[in-house]
Amino acid sequence: MAPILIILSLGAAALCLLRLLRMRKEARALARHLRRYNDGEVSGQAVIGGPDRALEALAAEINRHTGLIVQAHAERRRTEDELRQAVANISHDLRTPLTSISGYIQLLEREGLSEDERRDAVAVIRKRTARLKSLLDDFYELSRIDSADYALKPERLRLDKLVPEILMGFYDAMEEKGLEPAFELSERPLVIRADESAVRRVVENLALNMIRHASGRVEIALAAEGGRAALRLRNRAPQLLGTDPELLFNRFYMADASRSGSSSGLGLSIARGLMVKMGGGLNAEMKGDALELTCEWRLA
Repeated sequence: MAPILIILSLGAAALCLLRLLRMRKEARALARHLRRYNDGEVSGQAVIGGPDRALEALAAEINRHTGLIVQAHAERRRTEDELRQAVANISHDLRTPLTSISGYIQLLEREGLSEDERRDAVAVIRKRTARLKSLLDDFYELSRIDSADYALKPERLRLDKLVPEILMGFYDAMEEKGLEPAFELSERPLVIRADESAVRRVVENLALNMIRHASGRVEIALAAEGGRAALRLRNRAPQLLGTDPELLFNRFYMADASRSGSSSGLGLSIARGLMVKMGGGLNAEMKGDALELTCEWRLA
């Protein structure tokens, strides 16, 4: 009996030793994989050579953490790329009016200019300076919106009165652009609690975006929809077919890749930021070849 127990004990000890040796081998393999991963030599997942729940759990945890590292690196690269693009776009947006101003100043320095020519040059400089100020105001506004210190002052507002008042201020500009506005504005009271200056800025930015980029017929509707007040602006935008409409809210996105347009691309981003601050929403959707922007506020 004793010899059998000894043999069994030796067998068990041998099995334990083999298991221990295999675990040490797998542990060394995992350590080697991590070392090579950290050195950038491998990018795949750690694998275990044989069935072992403890080692499999360890490998799974290692793979989870390395996956998080990969995601973090990808996010960092994306952020760096966006920052580089943002700096390039800001430089472009500021350089354009500055170059124009510089050119007209040089023109004014010439001798022999008539009074009419001087007057025209000064008018252009004023216009470009106003554009430059508008850009700087937009950049400043955008930086403030994301801050917790950017406080709004909500009050009861009649959206059915405020929105038409704001839009009428853009009617002449719409006609000059050749737009054909079709209004469908609610006649019933639409009362919300919101910051009036923020609401004005949102509607103004949406109207300016439409004037800059739309053509032909444009539709503007304001109505109550399920406990919310919804403002919808719709216009044909075939140039956006195949484009994710959410890109329009990227603070430095421009549909024109050459950036030859007159918009800094900040308006819609500012509008959405303000809507979020007010507890509402601003979304974009392509319906056929038409772009529809929808603002929603909770009714009071």
